[in-house]
Amino acid sequence: MSLPRPFGHVRGEQERTADAQRAEALARQLAGRASSIATAFVDHSGAARVKVVPLSGLVRAARSGLGFSPVIDAFISDGSIDPASELDRPDGDLRLVPDLDRLAVLAEPPGWALVPGDRFHQDGTAYAGCQRSFARAQVAAGLSRGISALMAFEVEWMAGRDADDFEPAFGGTGYGLSRVSQAADYLRDVLAALESAGVAVEQLHPEYGPAQFEVSVAAQDPVSAADTCVLVKFVIGAVSARHGLRASFAPAVLVGNVGNGGHLHVSFARDGRSLLSGGSGRHGLTQAGESMVAGLLDALPALLAIGAPSPASYLRLVPSRWAGAYQIWGPENREAAVRFISASPSDPGAANVELKCFDLSANPYLLTGAVLAVALASADRDARLPAGVSGDPAAPGHPLAGRAVRLPTTLARAVAALEASHDLRAAAGDQLISTFAASRRAEIELAADQPGDVVIARARWLT
Repeated sequence: MSLPRPFGHVRGEQERTADAQRAEALARQLAGRASSIATAFVDHSGAARVKVVPLSGLVRAARSGLGFSPVIDAFISDGSIDPASELDRPDGDLRLVPDLDRLAVLAEPPGWALVPGDRFHQDGTAYAGCQRSFARAQVAAGLSRGISALMAFEVEWMAGRDADDFEPAFGGTGYGLSRVSQAADYLRDVLAALESAGVAVEQLHPEYGPAQFEVSVAAQDPVSAADTCVLVKFVIGAVSARHGLRASFAPAVLVGNVGNGGHLHVSFARDGRSLLSGGSGRHGLTQAGESMVAGLLDALPALLAIGAPSPASYLRLVPSRWAGAYQIWGPENREAAVRFISASPSDPGAANVELKCFDLSANPYLLTGAVLAVALASADRDARLPAGVSGDPAAPGHPLAGRAVRLPTTLARAVAALEASHDLRAAAGDQLISTFAASRRAEIELAADQPGDVVIARARWLT
């Protein structure tokens, strides 16, 4: 587990020395296995940014960090810098410090290791705009109250031929063995590379869309879950490239078709006991557990700006596609934005909620931190869930047909909800919220008045 850190953490000489000593021992272990070390973080555009050092540079990187300008979080998806951002200036420098406990040696590409990093000012104080530090701070805030969370991202992708347009690399039906047989060598290599990198894969299956697959991984603490999401996407991209393919994780890949989700599974415990099972409420919910789920349901419009932060995200959030377009919850309802999964007699600790409205254009650190922040703020409010919904509210004859509340249908509406969220602003701080919102407005302007096919094409191969 990545150790939790509260906001305001200062990385002093003792910590720098300990990190350097840990890196020296680790470098000896890595000799002959990895020669290039990539330290990465994810910016406001959802892109993983990286600095690479040879293995001989790991000790210095661990002690002193790697230089990165704060302007990186002003980048938008087309690679340009948002001139309206407060971060668009040539001044300043941050230090990207690798979290050595989360270093993964890769089989694909061979000779490489990937390690997530946290950003600090040069004097050792944590950078208030660091999304991973924000997620760490929420974990620390929860543990101070005896509350912990486990999370896991489902990673969906479509495998295409290496071309600008999308040409499915494999045929076969959704969920079908025929697609697995066509992609057998590719999927075998994906699984082997993930397991070699230390990813606990629970299952992989063909999904509904053309040449679409999904991998599910074991639940972890929120920061590690975000680390694993970045790692899984990187490994899948590397394996795809070796097979002469490209992996699209975009929320919309083809016009009029399903897209790729990045569903987030979440569970909560207090003092080691599940808050989503064993209680006297509906479906075994405890009072605090129901209040946390109700808080998440209520905050979904604001969370959507973080979890579905691309204009293309709203081309995926269409009713009747199991994308979670409605602000509803229900037990095992895949059309609901919040799907509740009860504990089973064979696995009493398995109760969790699946937040289905999110996708993989999100910064996973910002998202896990925001979800945990909302849940913590809601834990003691004694909020109650509305009636659960079964079925598809868009279906003719459904009791809620025409009356179910849609989540924001544009990124602009979601950003407005985010900026109005007192809970998220209190947890993340003005700098993180304002700079993220500015980056989303720049993305909105980039896509303004563009037809859907252009919006999709622009985001198709972004990672």
